[in-house]
Amino acid sequence: MDRREVLSKGSALQKAIAAKEPSENILTILRDLKANVRPSEELLRATSIGKVVNKVKSIPNLDPQVGQLASEIISRWRHVVNEQKLASGTSTPVGARTNGTSSPAPKAGTPTPKAASPGVAPDKRNWKADKVRRDEITNDSARNNCIGLIYDGLCLGSELPTKHILDLAQQVESAALNLPEAKGSSASAVYKEKMRSLYQNLKNKSNPGLRKRILNGEISAARFVTMSHEEMKSQQQREEDRKIAKENMDKAMVAQEEKSVSTSLECGKCHQKKVSYSQAQTRSADEPMTTFCECLNCGNRWKFS
Repeated sequence: MDRREVLSKGSALQKAIAAKEPSENILTILRDLKANVRPSEELLRATSIGKVVNKVKSIPNLDPQVGQLASEIISRWRHVVNEQKLASGTSTPVGARTNGTSSPAPKAGTPTPKAASPGVAPDKRNWKADKVRRDEITNDSARNNCIGLIYDGLCLGSELPTKHILDLAQQVESAALNLPEAKGSSASAVYKEKMRSLYQNLKNKSNPGLRKRILNGEISAARFVTMSHEEMKSQQQREEDRKIAKENMDKAMVAQEEKSVSTSLECGKCHQKKVSYSQAQTRSADEPMTTFCECLNCGNRWKFS
């Protein structure tokens, strides 16, 4: 879209909101913006489209999908513009301003995250090193702890600004809290287990692409919290799994048994006792069978005889 088209879409969005049109009409405009706008700082400033879309999130009684889509668009635009600024050597990222066109000024009393701390190597980043005021994010210490946990999972190896990563961490935590099974409670076992699982998957060294896909907006926060472990795997991991499965079957001298779930085997990585296992005779008949294990919580795999 050129500047004129973006201005037209912004005007249409404002009119749809003012007229209290059906949520589907607003979603159609937002989807068009998400798919067709190529953001730049100049475009966002000239059209103020970032401000228009951002206001959608604060409108009461709208379909939750509307607010979620608006958040995804703002996050994506901010990320793209920040990458442009980093590439050009500009030091001030969009998300760090209080009057930028693609990010609203923080509310009174809300901690203002800074850019990544100078001198902190990307592989050494965490919420403490980045000086995130984690304990002031919400009034719930359990939620703050979880936001910090997800922040640590997302920031590892990244050079993106603290503001961008913290926004995403808060979106992920909020989406997990709002899962129907969690019932909006940070004391819920479902919420706690989900946050542990998400963190383990983000920290998985064999799947660094998962972090990148979330940071660049390819995977939204809402989608991330509902993905299965299999869906989070990279294409390379899936290929490796298929290769291992084929090798096991080729080597097996007897039919491989169906996988069973054990509550006594413990994962050495996350220490959860939710382990799927199967056995196959991979060596000579007088040797013990090989047991193949996979943690249903974090995806860690191992084998023993």
